[in-house]
Amino acid sequence: MAALSVLATACAAPDELTPEQAAALEQRVRDRWQTLIDRDFAAAWEYESPNYRSVFSKSMYKHQFSYGVEWELTGVEVVHYDASAAVASVVTRVMSRSTKPTSAASEAIGAVPIVFREKWFLIDGQWWHGVRF
Repeated sequence: MAALSVLATACAAPDELTPEQAAALEQRVRDRWQTLIDRDFAAAWEYESPNYRSVFSKSMYKHQFSYGVEWELTGVEVVHYDASAAVASVVTRVMSRSTKPTSAASEAIGAVPIVFREKWFLIDGQWWHGVRF
């Protein structure tokens, strides 16, 4: 079984993730989003890249989020992988809604779909969330 995994890795095109790598990345993205959905922003900070965390404290990170919004993750798609840079581009689809609608219009609109384009870095075998573009 291990030989098969090594063979699959060796046969993968240079800019393609193996099915195992893609599954691990998708799970890591889902896990991070679950911390955001749960409003556990301190736990979400743990998914940020080591370089990011060396500059931005957990306290600073937590202040970029609003408690007035709730999210529902509706999709994760790995759209590109650059093996030479060890960076994956991931599209996450989220339904976003206000926890306290401020007007009849915002209440009528309800949940709004949002697409996030995220960068994930592969560092020492672990996926880390990077700067969103």
